[in-house]
Amino acid sequence: MQCVRTLIVDGLSCSYRLVSPTAARSEPLIALGGAFQGMYDWVQLEDALADVSCLLTADLPGAGDSDVPRPEHTLTLLDAALDAIVDDLHVPRVNLFGYSHGAVLAFRYAQRRPGRCARLLLGGVPAHLTDASFARYRKAGELLANGDTEGFVAAVSAEMFCLDDSRRVHRRDLALRSFRRSLLRVARRPHAEYMLARALGTRTALTGGLAGVPTLVFTGEHDTLTPPDLQRAFAQTIEGSRFVTIPDCDHMLLMERPDAVAGLARAFITDSRLQLADGGAGAVLRDCWPPTSAPGTDRDAIPGGALAR
Repeated sequence: MQCVRTLIVDGLSCSYRLVSPTAARSEPLIALGGAFQGMYDWVQLEDALADVSCLLTADLPGAGDSDVPRPEHTLTLLDAALDAIVDDLHVPRVNLFGYSHGAVLAFRYAQRRPGRCARLLLGGVPAHLTDASFARYRKAGELLANGDTEGFVAAVSAEMFCLDDSRRVHRRDLALRSFRRSLLRVARRPHAEYMLARALGTRTALTGGLAGVPTLVFTGEHDTLTPPDLQRAFAQTIEGSRFVTIPDCDHMLLMERPDAVAGLARAFITDSRLQLADGGAGAVLRDCWPPTSAPGTDRDAIPGGALAR
């Protein structure tokens, strides 16, 4: 069963979609995606959580058919929209899954409302984007503003994907073609420039750390936008957090290895050990967060990857 609800935040409408499970074993999971993801882009999680948890996906202001923010609005508008959605659920706590730009919103919420956040799953966190990355995104925005949608799509794709053929990325060509088609559709929407600027045009400092919220941070082995070493450094600012590198994928791992990501989410919110094989990638993910680990055992938990505290 599913329903879509519309809320008004500071005079703007935004929507969320709630997919109810056959039986709930965990708090509701709110999924917050990247710059160009909407509330209908989470099919992999719907299937994985069908018997585990309510899944909530959202079109916050500026996404999907929600209203476009006014010039005076800042990131705090999206914070307020997320607050309104959680309040509308009338539950004591929620699980939060934030990827890329969505990880910014999820992390900020956990910092502000740790008592209402049961678990926090963060992927591809843009905590250490370089000046060069921001400059390239600004250039992509200029291409879009000048009507060069093909150039815009090529520029953004080059940032999101690892295009180095010497690195094995599972389903890279298929994911790249799908991403480019999707981005072309988004580029034709009237608020595409806002979506780009909101997520990639401004620097958001994710400082201050976090305590009291079980947290798992993950990234792709070949992620060139949010590389594993910097993701690990971010994870270490969160008390008791775990860090996972998923092999054979880059920043677009939600498209390249959706089953692995969905399995990770399912295991994390049910406090289970992950037993997931992806035959297509030839990789096995297992025992991602043992209660105790002898020195050196964590690295063996994910072939081709790493798991840190």
